[in-house]
Amino acid sequence: MFKKEYFKNPNTILFLMILGAYLFSIACRFFWVIWASQFNEYFFNHQLMITSNDGYAFAEGARDMIAGFHQPNDLSYYDASLSALTYWIYKITPFSLETIILYLSVFLSSLVVIPIILIANEYKCSFAGFIAALLACIANSYYNRTMAGYYDTDMLVVVLPLFVLFFMIRLVLRRDLFSLICLPFFIRIYLWWYPSSYTLNVSLIGFFLFYSLIFHKKETIFYISIILMLITLSNIAWYYQSSIIVLLFYFYAFKREYFKIKFLIVLGILTFIFLIISGGIDPILYQLKFYIFRSDESVNLTHGFVYFNVNQTIQEVESIDFSVFMQRISGSEFVFVFSVIGFIIFIFAHRSMILSLPILFLGFLALKSGLRFTIYAVPILAFGFGYLIYYFKEYNFKKKKNLINILLALFVFLCLSPIFIHINFYRAPTVFSKNEATQLDQLKKIANREDYVVAWWDYGYPIRYYSDVKTLVDGGKHLGKDNFFPSFILTKDQRSAANMARLSVEYTEKSFYAPSDSLLRKDILQAMMKDYNNTNVDLFLYSLSKPDFKIDTPKTRDVYIYMPFRMASIFQTVSSFSLINLDNGKFNQPFIFSTAYPLSKNDGEIILSNGVSLSDDFRSLKFNNSDSVEIHSFIEINSLQQNNYKEIPINENGQYYLFYIKNSSIPYIQFILMDKIMFDSAFVQMFFLGNYDKNLFDLVINTQDVKIFKLKI
Repeated sequence: MFKKEYFKNPNTILFLMILGAYLFSIACRFFWVIWASQFNEYFFNHQLMITSNDGYAFAEGARDMIAGFHQPNDLSYYDASLSALTYWIYKITPFSLETIILYLSVFLSSLVVIPIILIANEYKCSFAGFIAALLACIANSYYNRTMAGYYDTDMLVVVLPLFVLFFMIRLVLRRDLFSLICLPFFIRIYLWWYPSSYTLNVSLIGFFLFYSLIFHKKETIFYISIILMLITLSNIAWYYQSSIIVLLFYFYAFKREYFKIKFLIVLGILTFIFLIISGGIDPILYQLKFYIFRSDESVNLTHGFVYFNVNQTIQEVESIDFSVFMQRISGSEFVFVFSVIGFIIFIFAHRSMILSLPILFLGFLALKSGLRFTIYAVPILAFGFGYLIYYFKEYNFKKKKNLINILLALFVFLCLSPIFIHINFYRAPTVFSKNEATQLDQLKKIANREDYVVAWWDYGYPIRYYSDVKTLVDGGKHLGKDNFFPSFILTKDQRSAANMARLSVEYTEKSFYAPSDSLLRKDILQAMMKDYNNTNVDLFLYSLSKPDFKIDTPKTRDVYIYMPFRMASIFQTVSSFSLINLDNGKFNQPFIFSTAYPLSKNDGEIILSNGVSLSDDFRSLKFNNSDSVEIHSFIEINSLQQNNYKEIPINENGQYYLFYIKNSSIPYIQFILMDKIMFDSAFVQMFFLGNYDKNLFDLVINTQDVKIFKLKI
C-alpha cells in the first residue's frame, strides 16, 4: 500500500490530476461507441466505421503505406502525418487498421488535458487546470471533432499549440534551456502534423516577440527562442532546420557570452528575410483569401470562366449565431460568460497568460469564418472557468471551507451537465452504411486501380478507401473548376453525361503530365474546347448531347458513375455547379430539387419539412401559403432496386414532379419535389427510375442505397 505521504507529494497530485482528467475524457468518448454498437448498419469488417468523411483520406494513405505502394496520380495521402502515425501504430500493435482509425482520436485528443494542467501548474494553481481540463476535453466543439470515429487531424490540432503555449509560458517563468529547445521542437511537430497551422504558429511567435520586447527586451534567451522558432517556419527540409536549430542552441547554451543583444537582432532580421524569400508568407495569404475574403482560386486560374464558389456551400466556413458560438465553446451561454470573466481575472493575476490570445482570437474567428474554428477557443476560455472555480476555492472561508468545496463540486457538475446532455444526443452516424461500404468493397473486385469513379466530392475519399480506385474530386480537391465535371455528369442528360465522363477522366489523367503553366493544368474544360475546335462554351457543352459527337481522345481506362440514394439530400447543391453561366457565374434559370418528410396533416393538406403544403390526393401543392398549383406527375416508387414505380400523370402543363418513396432507407427522404430540368437529369432517370441508355452504360451494382454504372464508350 502507498503511504499517505506519497499522496501529499505535489508531483503525485499533479500526475493523478492528469490521469483522472485523461480517463474522464476517454470515458465520455466511449459513450458513442456503446450507442453505435447497437446498430449492425454501422459495422464493416467486424468493426464500427468512422464518422468523418475526410478521415478516409488518411485511412487510404495508411492502407497504401501498409501495402507499400500506391498508384501514380491517385491523390492518396501516402506519407501524410496522420497516415504515417497510423501506419506505425499498425506495425507495432496487434490492432487492425479499422480498429486504429476508430479509436485513435479517443486517446490522442484526450491528451489535451496534459498541457492545460501543466500550464496551470506553472502558475501554482494546478487545481484550476484540472477543472479547466474537465471542461475543455468534452466541450461541444472539441468533442464533436475528436469523438470516437472522428479520424482526422483535429485530434491533435489543439493539443500541439497548447504544448507550444506551455513552453512559452514556462520559458517566461523559468528562463530554462529545456523550454528553449522544446519550443521549436513542438512547432516543427505541429507544422508536420497540420501544415495549415502555419498561420497560428506565426501569430504565436509574433505575439511572443511583442511580449518579449515589452517585458523582457534585455534578456537574450527570448531573442534566441524567437530565432529558433522562426527557423522552423522556413521552407527548407526538416533535417536542415533541425541541424541549424541544434547548432544555435548548442552555441547559445555553452557560449552565451557571444550572443549579445545586437548580434541577436541582426541574426533575427536575417532569419526573417530568409523566411520571406523562402515563401514563408504564402500560406498566410492563402488562408486569408479562402476564409476571410472567400475567394475561389479556380476563378483566378482560369482567366475566363467563373465557376461556382465551393466555399459558399461548406457549412464549416459559414458564420454562426453568437448563441451557438458560446454553446460550442463552453457548453452553455452561462459557462461562456463565467469563463470570460475568469479568463480576464487570470490574465490580471498572471500577465504571461496573454500569450494565449492568438489561439483565442483564432477561435473567435468562427464568428466570421465558420464553426470549425471554435475548437481553438475551447481550452483557452476553459482556463477562465477553472481559474474562477479555483479563486473561490482558495478564498478564505475559514469554518465553511468543506461546505464551499462541496458546493463548488456541485456547481462544476451542473456547469458540465449541458455538455453531458450534448454528448448523449450527439449520435453521429457513420459516413457510410454497411450496405454502402459493402457495395464499394464489391466494386473493388470489379474495377482496376487505374479506373475512375465519378462521384460527388463528399464521397471521393470513402470511395477510394473501400474500392481502391481513382476519383475526379474529393474533400481536398473540389474547387469550382473541379466540381463542374461530376455536377455536369449527374445533372445533364445521359448522352452528355457519358461524353463528359469519358472526356473529364481522360483529360484529368493527362493533366498530371502536362507542364504546370499549360492550359490543361489550369482549366481542363478550356483545354477540351481547344482540342475540339470550339470557342463557345455553351455550344461545346450542347454538342455533347448530340448522337454524332465523336470523342477523339483515346480511351485508357474504365469509368464508373457512383449514384447513392443519400445524394438526393444535396442534389440541389450538386446541380448548382453546372447549371450556371460560366461567363458570369450566374444561374441560367431557377431550378428546384427538394427532399422532405411529412410533419403533419391538417385540413386535407400534408405539411412537409421543406415548407411545402401538399394536398392529400397528391395532385397539387403550395409554397409558403401561396396559391395552389397542380403538379405535372406523381411518381410512387415501391422499390428503387427493382425499378418498381407507378407514374400518375396529373397536368401536362404542370411545372413540378413529385416523387414518393415507399420504405425509404433514409427517413428524411420520403418525398422529392423537382422541376423538369432535374427530372431529366442522369441522376434522377438512372437511379430513381432505372431508365438508363444501355448503349452508354452497364448497371454493375444495384441496391436500394447505391447504384453504380459502368461507362461503355
